[in-house]
Amino acid sequence: MAQRAVARQGSTARIVALILLLALLGGCAGGPGGSAWRSGVVAGNWLTIQRGDTLGEIARRAGIPLLRLQRFNPGVEARHLAIGQRVLVPSQRERAPSGGPYRYQIRPGDTYYSIAQYFGTTAGRIQAANRSLAPSDLRIGQLIQVPLHGGGAPARSATAARLPDPGPLPERIGDWAWPLGDYRIVRHFGTDSRGSLQPMLLATQQGNVAKAVADGKVRFANSMRQLGKVVILHHPNNLQSVYALCSDLKVSEGQTVEAGMPICTVGYSGDTERYDLLFDVRHGGKPIDPRKVLR
Repeated sequence: MAQRAVARQGSTARIVALILLLALLGGCAGGPGGSAWRSGVVAGNWLTIQRGDTLGEIARRAGIPLLRLQRFNPGVEARHLAIGQRVLVPSQRERAPSGGPYRYQIRPGDTYYSIAQYFGTTAGRIQAANRSLAPSDLRIGQLIQVPLHGGGAPARSATAARLPDPGPLPERIGDWAWPLGDYRIVRHFGTDSRGSLQPMLLATQQGNVAKAVADGKVRFANSMRQLGKVVILHHPNNLQSVYALCSDLKVSEGQTVEAGMPICTVGYSGDTERYDLLFDVRHGGKPIDPRKVLR
């Protein structure tokens, strides 16, 4: 039972990450550095939640006000911490005024996109606020400005992202190939018992390669927290296909691909102890059942 509960929590975290990625897609992605909580160093690091942790205890050990910790974690609900969830503990050099902009300290693996993703803003806004800095040459410990959307408070959760209505699906859609030749559906697209929307999950064999379901262009090909390596293809008619939990990417950003071209090697999931591909289809950034476009 405990293993299933942890697996469900991991699945929820992946869904949140995927929603944020698609809602804020517009730059490079990267992952924050590891947690140092258990080694005794708290402030300025990422912390991985373990059983019994609370935001109050984290704030006390870091020597910072609870409100300050909460402002640096706009999508974290104090009453619903999940084992394995990551919390950012600010250093004394950083600032998080209620209306922004944040003063943020670069950590290992950070990019403008990964920072924007966490704080509910965009990579473009961060780059505009730091014109003297080269996005490709960020240094650990460097301080940058992180402006928020509209100068207001950051979004409280990934579900706060709003995407325009893309309208009805175009006609003559429904002949895309499946991303894998050898697979079984272990989770269909749809809502779970808690009402959370879940993307399709396909189980396969070790070494199998996911292929492009249709002609398109690689919009994103990089690693992402909770989702492993991810590829997002943009297709005609405002459609997108997503391939996540990959172990090895076969394409790069900006590349044009044809249907059937190799996209990524399916990775091993410790949660399920299988080789799983998280496959998602979006219309205008909004999720749709992949079976509507797959033959």
